[in-house]
Amino acid sequence: MSAREAALLTLAAMEHQKAWSNGHLKKVIQTQGLDRRDAALATRLCFGVLQNRMLLDFYLQQYASMKLEKMESKVRNGLRLGLYQMLFLTKIPPNAAVSEAVELTKKHCKNPRAGGMVNGILRNLARHLDQLPTLPRTDRTGYLSLLYSHPRWLVEEWGAQLPPEELEALLHWDNGEPPVTVQVNTCRFSAGQVQQALEEDGVTVAAHPWLPDCLVLTATGDLTRTRAWGEGMIYPQDPAARLAVLAAGLIPDSRVLDACAAPGGKSFAAAMVMGDTGEIVSCDLHPHKKALIQAGADRLGLHSISVQVADAKKPKKGWEGTFDAVLADVPCSGLGVIRKKPEIRYKDPKELEGLPQVQGEILDNVCRYVKPGGVLLYSTCTLRPGENEEVAKAFLARHKDFAPEAFSLPAPLGRVEAGEVTLWPQRLETDGFFLAKFRKEAP
Repeated sequence: MSAREAALLTLAAMEHQKAWSNGHLKKVIQTQGLDRRDAALATRLCFGVLQNRMLLDFYLQQYASMKLEKMESKVRNGLRLGLYQMLFLTKIPPNAAVSEAVELTKKHCKNPRAGGMVNGILRNLARHLDQLPTLPRTDRTGYLSLLYSHPRWLVEEWGAQLPPEELEALLHWDNGEPPVTVQVNTCRFSAGQVQQALEEDGVTVAAHPWLPDCLVLTATGDLTRTRAWGEGMIYPQDPAARLAVLAAGLIPDSRVLDACAAPGGKSFAAAMVMGDTGEIVSCDLHPHKKALIQAGADRLGLHSISVQVADAKKPKKGWEGTFDAVLADVPCSGLGVIRKKPEIRYKDPKELEGLPQVQGEILDNVCRYVKPGGVLLYSTCTLRPGENEEVAKAFLARHKDFAPEAFSLPAPLGRVEAGEVTLWPQRLETDGFFLAKFRKEAP
């Protein structure tokens, strides 16, 4: 199987089976045995089409007599893959992009005329790459929405929070290639030991510019095949997620609840901060994720983590008032991690309307577990005030025994006096996150 075929089948599966790009593509790459080069190309093609889908469709529709939405899924996505290569992967000759798209169409599509249609549309586009239609500029929001393939509602929502230049910087950031960042297992290894092990396996390593014990990797290949992975030296985690744990201000020998823990990164980070002392109860609603978290803790050699299946919205007998700190990284729209999950931008906003209620229910429940004088840390990986500041404000209105508390983070953030902060990707080069710290009043 070629890289282009892997990308096409993944894009089609996303439309028909509601598959996630990352998970489905990884499965295809593994089952088909794609080498490092083809795996990288398949990933770039799949993500590139998703990141630029609205723009690609705009141009394709100018040269297609049939509406794109009426085409067979694999025809539509074959066209997108061909045009994406011509517009963004300039090292690939246009005729190669066209011929590959045509062959894949003939192989996978039911309509015997589909190959000819794809050939005609893409060859016509190839002849006019320097004369493509101008994007409509009737209003800036619509122009940015099309140029960066973000739905209009999302551009409007972020535009209400950001100045124009920052809005465009965020949209541009979302369409870039995400860096691979890993945290060092400081309970067992130094950053120097980890860097040496990774470099011996051919990985290029750089220290993160402002977060200690965080490494930025390139040329990783399959990271799980490295010695650093096998010996539990590292775990993947974006700096923003690590900051959520640092904001809680955990100290050794504490009892900590990670209420929505899967895949376990914040539990692992908490263990690092506490030197693998105390107790970290790591919970998730789904039983199969319990095994995932436990496997991660075992690989890292962490003994302070115990994993349980628990619903964060339902009271757990015997837990009330027993935790020094509770981490609540709640289910959210995920719009702060579009760079890593590009299809998230296309969610129907109506599907997101119920999230604040769920988030509030989780906070109302897990706050019971905090000891007097203890900490509740609320976090999301989204950039929507309705899921962030408004949820935090409503929680404080309902729970007068909690109050915001200032916290300190590494530069460039420093002291957060308000007790809550939004981590904007275009400013920090991290995932988009929201953090809010609450302290429960002591007797």
